[in-house]
Order: sequence, then structure tokens, then C-alpha cells
Amino acid sequence: MNILDDLQYRGLIYQVSNKEGLKKLLQRKKVVLYCGFDPTAGSLHIGNLLPLITLKRFQLAGHCPIVVLGGATGLIGDPSGKSEERKLNSPALVRKWGVNIKKQVQTILGSGRKKGFIRVVNNYDWLGKEKIISFLRDIGKHFTVPYMLAKESVKTRLKKGISFTEFSYMALQAYDFLYLYQKYNCQLQIGGSDQWGNITAGVDLIRKKLNKEVFGLTLPLIIQANGKKFGKTEKGTIWLDSQRTSPYQFYQFWINTDDRDVINFLYYFTFLSLKEIEDLEEATKKHPEKRLAQKRLAQELTSLVHGKEKSVQAQRISEKLFSGDIRDLKLDELKIAFQDVPSFQLKKKKQINLVDLIVKAGIEPSKRQAKEDISAGAISLNGEKVRNIYKIVDIKERLYNKYLIIKKGKKKYYLIYWN
Repeated sequence: MNILDDLQYRGLIYQVSNKEGLKKLLQRKKVVLYCGFDPTAGSLHIGNLLPLITLKRFQLAGHCPIVVLGGATGLIGDPSGKSEERKLNSPALVRKWGVNIKKQVQTILGSGRKKGFIRVVNNYDWLGKEKIISFLRDIGKHFTVPYMLAKESVKTRLKKGISFTEFSYMALQAYDFLYLYQKYNCQLQIGGSDQWGNITAGVDLIRKKLNKEVFGLTLPLIIQANGKKFGKTEKGTIWLDSQRTSPYQFYQFWINTDDRDVINFLYYFTFLSLKEIEDLEEATKKHPEKRLAQKRLAQELTSLVHGKEKSVQAQRISEKLFSGDIRDLKLDELKIAFQDVPSFQLKKKKQINLVDLIVKAGIEPSKRQAKEDISAGAISLNGEKVRNIYKIVDIKERLYNKYLIIKKGKKKYYLIYWN
């Protein structure tokens, strides 16, 4: 299947500057394409996954992806999709973030020709050498003010005001495309739907300056079944950096995917064949309680971002928590599983009544409520339900001579440190 047909089938094409022309080009030769990522934080996040994975699809189809780190544009700030001007970060900080992001990109796309041809470049290497007068004469003259004002990224900012700094972003990104075309024969830029104005500015610049046709392609904005934009969570950003979001937390994000979204996410984010996804969809319809599609989605994405070993570990922890086999968790797994749950320190006691412990730890507001929940079977201790309101917890029941795990209801966990 042609790469464009595959993207279309998966629902990954939103806009293309010349679809038929691009399709013919991709059928005729290996194409160099690029996508840019500005270092606006020390890590990429799940909102960056779709363009990265799309680059990898082109890579697997035999084409040559380039990742452009915005060491220069990241100092300016992209107005696209933003209601207010971005905070300007120091050059040193942007460089540091760029190094981190390069490592993440290479983890997903590989590095060196043995893993597929992937080139990571930094636009500061060429934009940083440009002189303002030369840039305005050679590049700026190809951008009229009405043309720039008509772009959505600029138009939506006019009421609140947009600085000349951010107004110039479009010309800088367009110049990136021109530079990559001249140096690497790059003929395609991809990006999110909010990048359409910046991408077409590059397409137009190359046409005006060199009388050559290049192409732009954008990916759709993913809206979840609950109406929320993909990547926005109540707990905050899901990062690709394991120090910010652990592989287990990353796995949990995907395994908790809504039933209404999971099949679409398999098309968008995994490299499973269309037949495999169709089979999973059928199996999920027959046995939704098994959450087969969610498990496969979580496995595939965690393996891609954090490696197979971390994916297997996250899967094991998840299954042990679901089954209640908390005592089977290894010490490092236990720490990973409960690192973000509410905790309480219990000191200088050999025994304690469970009701008293629950109230002391803030799990319940009163002894009466604690007794009601215990009687109803809503409280578990180290994976086992407790129904005895007179239960005495002995220090010998600690896991690894230090921990107690109390669960309230189906998903609320609490960690007790017992010294």
C-alpha cells in the first residue's frame, strides 16, 4: 500500500498541498521529508507522538525523515495554537532541552543508517548565522503583510496583540524548508493541523524563490470521545521522559483509554497491520471486559517510547494490581506502582486497629465511615479484602518490612510507611 493510502486509511491526513502530486512523487522515488520540534520544555510529550510516529511510517516505507530541532525558532516562539505570547527562554536552556529531545527522537526513530536513515539537525546552525538585513532582503521580500495576516496562527492573535518577534516566526520556519530543500533535497514537510499556515508559507517561498514545487501535509487534531483534546489529562502532561512520567504511568495512560477511542488510537499510534487492528476490534466487541485493545495499545506505545523491558514490567505491575496480587510485586515494582498515591507515616507501634489506621491516614473522615466501608467490602489490605471492623493490623503484615497498601473502592490506593 502506498504510504499516503495507508495514512488515509488510518485517518491521519488532514490537509495536503497537492495530494495527487505528492502521491506520484512518493511512488517514483525515496523522498526526504521533515518535521520540526521546538524545545519549549525539557521533554517531548504525548502530543508530539503523532508526528514522530508518522515520520517513522515514512521511514519504514523507505523514505528519509529529518527531525529539525528548533534551537533558533524555539528562542522566538510559535504563535500557532496559542492565545498569548510564549515566555522567552534563555539560549542555554533551549540548547539543553534540545539535547534531551534529540535523545528521545533517536529512541523512537533510531540513529545511524543501520536502524534506518534518520537525520536530526538544529535550525540554529543556519538561522543563527543569518544577518538581519540579508534575511529581510532575500526572504522577507517574499512575504506580504496581507499574506501573513491571513494565516490562522496570526489572525487568531490579532485581537490580543502579537509582537513582531512571533509575527516573524512564519518566515523563519519557511526559511527552514528552503534551506532543507537546497541542502538535502527535502520535498515534504509534515506537522500538526495548527502548522498549516507555517508549512504552506515554506511551500510558497520555495515556489517564489526557486520555481520548484514541494509539499506540505498536516495531521488531524485528535479529539477524544469525551470532547477533550488528546494529550490533556486531569493529572497534567504525559511526558516521554521517564523521569517526568514513569513507564508505568505512561502505560496506565494508554490502558485507561476510553472504549470509544481505543480502536482509532491503534490506527493512529501503532504499527499494527490493518488486519491485526480489525481482529482486535472484533475481539473487543465480543469481550469488552478483557480490554484486549487497550492492553495491546499500552504495550505497543510503552515499548516504542521506553523499550520492551519497561513495557513488560509495566504490564506485570498493572496485572498484579488488577488481580489484587500485591504481595507478588517485587520491591522496585511496588515503589513504581505506588510512587504517586497518597501516603502516611506510622511510627512506634507494633499493632493498630484498622479503623484507627484508616482515619489517621486520612483515608476516611471518621470511624463511622471507616466501619461502613469495611463492612461493605470496600477496603483491602495488601490486596485482600477486609470485612472485620475489629481487625488488628500487626507490624508483621508489612510488605518488605516497611509498607502497607490500603485500597478503597476499585482504584484509590494509599501507601502506609510503617517504621
